Amino acid sequence: MFEQKIDMRSKKEMVNFLENHFRYDTMNSWNQSQSYAHNVKIYNVIPRELQDIAFELLEVENAFEEISMIIDEFGENHNYNYQVGFNGRSGGYLVLYKGKLEDTGYKSRCTNCGQLNFKTIEESKNNICGKCGEPTRKNLDHRITRVVTYPGQPICYDEDMDFNEIKSLTELIIEFDELCDEVVSCFIDLCKNYEVVEEEIYIPKMIKVMQEKTIV
Repeated sequence: MFEQKIDMRSKKEMVNFLENHFRYDTMNSWNQSQSYAHNVKIYNVIPRELQDIAFELLEVENAFEEISMIIDEFGENHNYNYQVGFNGRSGGYLVLYKGKLEDTGYKSRCTNCGQLNFKTIEESKNNICGKCGEPTRKNLDHRITRVVTYPGQPICYDEDMDFNEIKSLTELIIEFDELCDEVVSCFIDLCKNYEVVEEEIYIPKMIKVMQEKTIV
């Protein structure tokens, strides 16, 4: 649907591809921050006979776990320097973003309450937790990271790019197009193989009641 065959030996063909590929305003239109994107709204990518079930699936909490895994794998393969996410008022666009994997700076954790700390045991000269007060803080075996996304940083072709930069960007956008095809294909398979039914569940609720005092 979205993937195109591009002659990677031709600078002209790659530039034409990059300049004419659909892009989306990642923040506000006045911000002029655009990135490569695709319109994946239901009416645009889902066959008419499957659109009713597609809209129903949007209300199912765990329906998009596989799609989330596909998108996260893309980010992981690029060390999260490039990521893909949904954007738009109704989440109808898949957009390519810049980002990074950031070290949170935490160095130790309390094994009693889970509180994280920015200092090691050696740096603070004790293992006392600042939250629960117990001597149960231990240094972390590995760093804790978080994914950071920069929607305000545009991704686009620039006339000053050399051939290798153009080729690298083209390869990235082709990979992004392939991902969008995979996401749409996955959603279509869900529409074909599942139906949405209502299920009654009971949720425990804490309430206050009167209880007669025990006389000792």
